[in-house]
Amino acid sequence: MGVEQLTLLEPVDEKLVRKIVIKELKEYIALKVQVENKEECEHAGFELFPSVRNSYHINELKVKQINRALKNSLDQEELLIIEKAYLTSQRTKDIEIYLEIGVKKDTYYAMRNRALNRIATALGII
Repeated sequence: MGVEQLTLLEPVDEKLVRKIVIKELKEYIALKVQVENKEECEHAGFELFPSVRNSYHINELKVKQINRALKNSLDQEELLIIEKAYLTSQRTKDIEIYLEIGVKKDTYYAMRNRALNRIATALGII
């Protein structure tokens, strides 16, 4: 008699999940600057630039939730990988990152994918 494995969650397309998380992380850089600029303008008492869409509160919430996901769901090495790979204005090649942190290529990709999945879980993407 065969044993059936009980699965509560539907399988997900791992490549699609990584693509969505990476897109959100890259957008996060600009959103974080927007939130900081808005706070600075509010503190100064005036607006410098006109706004053509009212998305500030959504963007502010995204920044807070991504900050929380990065801070609370990743270990130090995973956070370092995510910061170097996706949270800088410069494009850093994967080989540069795994050589810098001193891990093998396969270990690096496993850590990066695990970190992206943890972020996706923390943000409710999966």
